[in-house]
Amino acid sequence: MSQRKTPIYITEPHLPPLEDFIPYLEAIWQTRRLTNSGPFHDQLEGALADYLGVEHLSLFANGTLALVTALQALRITGEVITTPYTFAATTHSLLWNNIKPVFVDIDPATCNLDPERIEEAITPTTSAILPVHCYGFPSDVERIEAIADTYGLKVIYDAAHAFGVRRDGTSILQHGDLSILSFHATKVFNTFEGGAIICPNEKIKRRIDHLKNFGFADEVTVVAPGINGKMNEVSAAMGLLQLEHIDVALEARAKIHRRFAEALAPVPTLTLLPPPPGTRWNHAYCPMLVSDDHPISRDALYDRLKAANILVRRYFYPLISAFPMYRGLPSAAPARLPNAARIARQVLCLPIHPGLGPDDVAAVLDTLLEVR
Repeated sequence: MSQRKTPIYITEPHLPPLEDFIPYLEAIWQTRRLTNSGPFHDQLEGALADYLGVEHLSLFANGTLALVTALQALRITGEVITTPYTFAATTHSLLWNNIKPVFVDIDPATCNLDPERIEEAITPTTSAILPVHCYGFPSDVERIEAIADTYGLKVIYDAAHAFGVRRDGTSILQHGDLSILSFHATKVFNTFEGGAIICPNEKIKRRIDHLKNFGFADEVTVVAPGINGKMNEVSAAMGLLQLEHIDVALEARAKIHRRFAEALAPVPTLTLLPPPPGTRWNHAYCPMLVSDDHPISRDALYDRLKAANILVRRYFYPLISAFPMYRGLPSAAPARLPNAARIARQVLCLPIHPGLGPDDVAAVLDTLLEVR
């Protein structure tokens, strides 16, 4: 096994031609409008709402600020039921709002919150459910929202991975009280850094827009203790340009995933996780499970790929519930989270992004299939 000179990353930013970005920059220089809801910011909000099939959308400087603000906007307090199998920002946003996370186990087929476990975790101080559409796989929105309706709970979806995802022809972002997107550079759609909150109506959008701008309703009126969460004009311009190329980028991801799936199908100990039926998936990630009876362990395979300069990731390992600030919670006990623990122990996310060429895909597969 020889090491490649050029690393293969799990994902890379999709960058359109530089010459296509220059006119946007020139327009920003001419208007001298760099931030504070400039013309590109407002254009992007409208264009994204149209593309994603949602009514209202509020842009943010990043997805974490969007999460923190969403919890503020709905005045969430007490306890929130969430998943241990996610990126740190999901749960950190609760702690930043002085909210106690309550972890429940995941469905191993989707890696999303298991609705069977949610109801038993509800207490008198539970105010909301914070599920994640992990890898862009839709959560069981109907069952989650039925539970929320029964107990009078809010539902905020962390949809950081779910840009453009539809189920049965409908945007997954239309579910819940709010949904949060991330436009980080490594996401399917990026604005360098960025994010958004999907809002169900104009009233909640106005509140969110106040909160992301220090609470200002106008030049002299402050209506809430807000923060600075605004997206700048350069990021918004990048988003407008990205949107022109997004469908080509999504098809490139799908093609790479099909190649991995075909090559790994004969290997029963390496399993690519499929999206739920009826899903128009965005191929945000390419999660693969390394079973316990594979000839080498998941971590040994990770090391082998890394030695070949193929930089896969163990998304998500370790579990959030194992972090020092959370592991003392009763709901973080490993015995309560067996499915999440197993998936975290077995998962490897393979490289997938539009810049990944056929030779790169072949190099990943050659390294994976050296041990069978």
